[in-house]
Amino acid sequence: MNAFVQGVALLFALTAGAAASAAEPVASGPAVGTAAPAFKLQDQKGDRHTLAGERGKWLVLYFYPKDFTPGCTTEVCAYRDDIVALRKAGADVLGVSLDDVKSHAQFAAKYQVPFRLLSDADGKVARDYGVYAERIGMKYARRETFLIDPHGIVAKRYVDVDPKENSQQVLADLDALRQAAH
Repeated sequence: MNAFVQGVALLFALTAGAAASAAEPVASGPAVGTAAPAFKLQDQKGDRHTLAGERGKWLVLYFYPKDFTPGCTTEVCAYRDDIVALRKAGADVLGVSLDDVKSHAQFAAKYQVPFRLLSDADGKVARDYGVYAERIGMKYARRETFLIDPHGIVAKRYVDVDPKENSQQVLADLDALRQAAH
C-alpha cells in the first residue's frame, strides 16, 4: 500500500474511531507518579536516543499517529513554534510515531522541526506507554503526551490530545509543576 493510501486509511480510521475512543478507558501504560518506561530509538538523523540520556531535564514525550497527516502536522508545527519557550522552561521535546527514520527525516525537513522525531517502527515503545493501536489493518500510536520530570517519573499524562493546544497545555503545566517544586 503506498504512503498516500496508508495516510488516507489512517485518517479514516482515526476519524471513524474518534467517537469510540472518547468512551474507551485509558489504556495501560505508566501512571502519573511512576517511572517512565525506558526506550532506545532512532531519530530522523539515525542517531539513537534513550530515556536515561534525557535525565536531568523535563521531557515532553508526545506520541502521534502518522507523519504528514493533518492533525500530526498541526501538532508538530505547534511544538516547533513553542520550542523556545519549552526549552526556556527546561524541557526537551521528543515526538514518537511508528513511521520509519526516512519518513521522519522528510517530515522534519518539510516543516523545519527543531527537535527529534523518534521512530518506533516495531511499536514496542508505544505498547510500553499504552498508546499502541490498530484500526482497519493500520498500526499507529494514539495521540497522547507524557510530561516526564528530570528523574524519569511521569508527572502528567495527556489523553485525547488536541494537536493545536497540547504544547500550550504542556507549557502551562510545566510552569505550575516547576513552581510547586520550589
